[in-house]
Amino acid sequence: MDWESYKKENIVKEAKVDLNLINSLIKSSSKKFSTQKILELTEETASSKITLAYDSLGELLEALSISKGYKVYNHGAYCAFLKEILKDSELGDKFNNIRKIRNAINYYGKDISKQETEHIISEISELIKKIRTILST
Repeated sequence: MDWESYKKENIVKEAKVDLNLINSLIKSSSKKFSTQKILELTEETASSKITLAYDSLGELLEALSISKGYKVYNHGAYCAFLKEILKDSELGDKFNNIRKIRNAINYYGKDISKQETEHIISEISELIKKIRTILST
C-alpha cells in the first residue's frame, strides 16, 4: 500500500511535532536495545532478542515520523513513510524485511537460529544508526 492509501484508511494521520514525546521514544528505544544486548544469545533467547531490537527500531521510527508531523498506526505504513516521505527506498525495503521476520516470530512462532539472530540484530542495528542520524539532522 502506498502512503496516500494509508492516509485515506486513517492508518497515518498528520500530527503535531511533540519534542517531549520524540525524546521519550528515543530514550525508551535505547533502553530496549540495551536490554537485548544484556541477554545472552541462546536458542531460548534468540526470538526475544530480535523482538526487543525490533521494538527499539519501531520506537525510533515513531519518533522520526512524529518529527516529520505524522502519527503512524501500522508498522507496514513505516515502509511507505521511509520510501515516499523520506525518499529512501533501500531503508524502506530493509525495514520491511525485518518487519516480516519479526511478524513470523511473533504471530507464527517461527524459530530463529543463533546465527540468523546475529545477522538480523546486526541489520536492525544498522537501521537504528541510520534513523538516529536522520533524527539528529
